[in-house]
Amino acid sequence: MWRVAWGGWDKPKECRICGRRSPLISEAIGVCLECLRSDPGAVEVALEGHRRERTKLGLPPEPPRDPSGIPCGLCDLNCRIPEGGLGYCGLMRNEGGVLKRLSGQPRYGVLEYYYDPHPTNCVACWFCPAATGAGYPRWAAKPGCERGYVNLAVFYGACNHNCAFCQNWSYKRNTQALSPRVSAEELVRAALDPRVTCICFFGGDPAPQVLHALTVSREALSRAEGRILRICWETNGHFSPQILTRVIEVSLKSGGIIKFDLKAWTPSLYKALTGVDVGSLYENVRRVIEAGRERPEVPLFTASTLLVPGYVDEEEVRMIARFLASLDPDTPYSLLAFHPDHRMNDLPPTSKKHAEEALKAAKEEGLNNVHIGNAWLLGNWY
Repeated sequence: MWRVAWGGWDKPKECRICGRRSPLISEAIGVCLECLRSDPGAVEVALEGHRRERTKLGLPPEPPRDPSGIPCGLCDLNCRIPEGGLGYCGLMRNEGGVLKRLSGQPRYGVLEYYYDPHPTNCVACWFCPAATGAGYPRWAAKPGCERGYVNLAVFYGACNHNCAFCQNWSYKRNTQALSPRVSAEELVRAALDPRVTCICFFGGDPAPQVLHALTVSREALSRAEGRILRICWETNGHFSPQILTRVIEVSLKSGGIIKFDLKAWTPSLYKALTGVDVGSLYENVRRVIEAGRERPEVPLFTASTLLVPGYVDEEEVRMIARFLASLDPDTPYSLLAFHPDHRMNDLPPTSKKHAEEALKAAKEEGLNNVHIGNAWLLGNWY
């Protein structure tokens, strides 16, 4: 039952497939969860909004698949970019048959960065070395929380997704402006500040500029030899197989954590929310978890799922949790409360009941380490 009329979130919206009306249908998607799961045409309705937004931004409405185009190869969208065209992320252009990286990577990246004092609001903070001292003294500077130390937070200004609910959608301004542009050397110098014990690449997403992130990682680790400097990632997980190998390597040897945002399990729902296919995401999850067995004292992999009202329900969480538990029942998994933003600002925050049901489902599937994040957003919204 809808309990709160706040900010227009109590207004029923209509599913364009079945005609059902509910406050938990977003106009940005245009269809309800039930139709996305049962009607093959429902996802095409949702993609209309993605295409309109991207066209206004001057970005490809969908990943280019020109048979004669140039393959990019950084992520699993497998863009083949036509002459004069852009890759889906907006940072790769085919100029005269040559792939030009508009951000200037690997030596430059379109990004912003800052120092974030520990403990941070990192999704992994409930178990990571920075907040708990896990793995001390090899992977942590202190046996408890690393107070007095900082994380170098690197916010990349591009993404290979187009999430309608994006909580960090300001990255799109960076993509359009191709600014600010920061050199790898500048970031390495920032990382060598003696207070820095970890670098976290996020955004947007690090995947479109991963060559820059890897350059920073290798050079920083080389010059910081003998001190704590973990390399961490917050990403949608859509790296190409070759790139993922390199991402795993720098985090595994530095004590860092790789966090994947698993947005949905059902392929049609995933595409409706993000604008792209689920691709090799869950195979990438498998690879990171398997690699993490080499370093059991600090988990290499963690996952999160945003509990989008009306769409990412306990059944989506159940299927994700079942998959994770089949690989490693001790995989840390965070269920994040949704805040209405970007194009899905016509939904309420996640309800407490929704979060509790998702938590129960994840535990029933055999996961031992499940956490509710952003709990202050929870309420009796629906």
